[in-house]
Amino acid sequence: MEKSIEWQFDSYMQEIFQMQEVDIKTYSPLALAYIGDCIFDLIIKSLVLNQGNKQVQKMHKETSRIVQASAQSLMMREIQKHLTEEEHLVYKRGRNTKTVSPARNQSLTDYRRATGFESLLGYLYLKKEWKRMLDLVKIGLDSLETEWEKE
Repeated sequence: MEKSIEWQFDSYMQEIFQMQEVDIKTYSPLALAYIGDCIFDLIIKSLVLNQGNKQVQKMHKETSRIVQASAQSLMMREIQKHLTEEEHLVYKRGRNTKTVSPARNQSLTDYRRATGFESLLGYLYLKKEWKRMLDLVKIGLDSLETEWEKE
């Protein structure tokens, strides 16, 4: 039976860069949010790019609307209903982490909720629970679309 592409990529990346196995429970919530932010950005950019070739400036504008803290906060309101106990604990640790200051034009509540969201994505990514991660992002994006339709 052929190995999955995900497994091949992950194994090859560990091999070629001589990466060591790390217990993800040792990472701080902000470290998880750091990688979670990157993963979420990649997911959204992939979705925007898949809509067809257009000016990079337009793609950036569409991406920015979704990856900003206020949008992530809205998504997290729905995603919370679907979390396991373990996932909820990871989210809460990220949300409750003290940060220097929120991003410009973002409320502290949105910023903290977004940090929790990114921590959760980082955690699931590092646990290699990619399907679960994408399922939660899909739930969030669907709720975001519904919320924006109301406006």
